[in-house]
Amino acid sequence: MLKAAGIATLLVAAATSAGAQEQVLNLYSARHYSTDEALYNNFTKATGIKINRVDADDAGILARLKAEGAASPADVILLVDAARLHKGEVDGLFRPVKSKVLEDSIPAQYRAATTPEGTAWFGFSTRARVVVYDKAKVKREDVDTYEELADPKNKGKVCLRSGSHPYNLSLFGAVTEHLGEQKAEAWLKGVVDNMARAPKGGDTDQIKAVGSGECQIAVTNTYYIARLLRSTAPEDKALMDKVAIVFPNQTSWGTHLNIAGGAVAKNSKNTAAAVKFLEYLASAEAQNYFANGNNEWPTAKGVKVNNPALTAMSGGGDFKTETIPLAAVGANQVKVQQMLDRVGFK
Repeated sequence: MLKAAGIATLLVAAATSAGAQEQVLNLYSARHYSTDEALYNNFTKATGIKINRVDADDAGILARLKAEGAASPADVILLVDAARLHKGEVDGLFRPVKSKVLEDSIPAQYRAATTPEGTAWFGFSTRARVVVYDKAKVKREDVDTYEELADPKNKGKVCLRSGSHPYNLSLFGAVTEHLGEQKAEAWLKGVVDNMARAPKGGDTDQIKAVGSGECQIAVTNTYYIARLLRSTAPEDKALMDKVAIVFPNQTSWGTHLNIAGGAVAKNSKNTAAAVKFLEYLASAEAQNYFANGNNEWPTAKGVKVNNPALTAMSGGGDFKTETIPLAAVGANQVKVQQMLDRVGFK
């Protein structure tokens, strides 16, 4: 991994050394999925625009943009969490754009609120945050809502990753939007009381903890489940035979979705190409790469999913999702972190 201090120089040099006729797009990406390479290659083939990519996590990218300021070479930013997209918008790191293609393709709930200047960011794929449970020890009806994660009947059964991880912050931000701050904090206290062990590990680790008997109930993003379902490794097949999946709150507000999305960097020197790249990500071709390559649901209107693992885990592909704007979920991040500190959720 290159040091931050050298990145701007590297990208500018790469762009400068390219031929005068060659267009270059500088991309800062938190998407660390090898299958995305096809996206970038196909965009270059279709447009002739070369992509120089720098990989980091969401927080690192936002910090780098702040540090680089007006000298930043970044043209496009790709992040994998609603809260971080919202933070980038609030911190003024994105350039709002006007694009009929994007506005027609991406539903309002999956993008930033549109202002007279334009729209700051767009979501291009989603992942549901679902419950995985030990089907030999837990009844489905005891875990079919997020609220039941805090129910005393599940005391000592729950395992989760850190409450401060963006995936959980977004889930908790959604619950806060649905329940209100007072009830959401009481719910978080109940979740802490029900934990089988201190939060640790990633989402796949939570699934494995259920399979090993360390706990009986966990929460995970769907693309981690899909990877295990598509795996040919015997241990993964054995694990998935032990657990069951439930999409929570199907009879109330629906299952929480988090989002991966993109924006044009505030100080982009190549805005037209940046917008063209975002428009490409909303195309049927690119949307199918999200679905088949990384097991994510597309956001663009009219795009059908053709991924057996996603179809199987969701009982045919259709499930009720929450409809609150993901921008509102991101806006709850600060108050959620304060609640986590008060209830002792590390």
